[in-house]
Amino acid sequence: MDYENIYIEEENNIGTITINRPKKLNALNKRTIEELHVAFKELDEDADTKVIIVTGSGEKAFVAGADISEFAHFSVKEGRQLAAMGQKRLFDFVENLSTPVIAAVNGFALGGGLELAMACHFRVASTNARMGLPEVSLGVIPGYGGTQRLPQLVGKGRAMEMIMTAGMIDADKAFSFGLVNHVVSPEELLPLCIKIASRISNNSAVAVKQAIKVVNAGFKYDVDGYAAEIDAFGHCFGTDDFREGTSAFLEKRKADFSGS
Repeated sequence: MDYENIYIEEENNIGTITINRPKKLNALNKRTIEELHVAFKELDEDADTKVIIVTGSGEKAFVAGADISEFAHFSVKEGRQLAAMGQKRLFDFVENLSTPVIAAVNGFALGGGLELAMACHFRVASTNARMGLPEVSLGVIPGYGGTQRLPQLVGKGRAMEMIMTAGMIDADKAFSFGLVNHVVSPEELLPLCIKIASRISNNSAVAVKQAIKVVNAGFKYDVDGYAAEIDAFGHCFGTDDFREGTSAFLEKRKADFSGS
């Protein structure tokens, strides 16, 4: 696919996706959502990519929301289709990706932008980041998973307040809420994400994949997370990485994981 609104950089087993619509503050339109789906899929299928970082171009915004001009005149049916397709192609897709995804939140992460960040496996923010779900100020609600993921991350009461007031919170408050894992200066944002990604990439990719799967299972109403953990734990015993990891530990050397 020829990318118009994003670009990808790959180095040292880390793939970085940058959303590049600076004049629109990197707002998500249909084209950008589809490009992101393809990019995440390609990187996930690349055995050399151990971790993915997603960020926005420029200094103002990660993603300042969805492109309202695309759906301002939608019908009820079209609105449902918009949310369903967006969740399937991008937000749920990212959450369940087997390759770890880190959101490097550089500036505004509003509406669909915050929903994208929340779909990632965890988030790192710069000090100038501002986050919120302003949809009710437009007469609509978050439709890309925001009403479900925000309470999981910050608790029901805080999520209700953020959604109903349509207000923004700064990076420090997001950190205190548990919405982001780290807050650093804008210059330190990508270097810290790369440092964390490098630490992840030194571990067993197959074990990391199972960990993502099982942690996500614990947040699904129709899945027994503990049973999923037992199955995944047992699965690891049949992998080359388990044999290499335990052998390396016993032999007091660094493991050389194959990811299988």
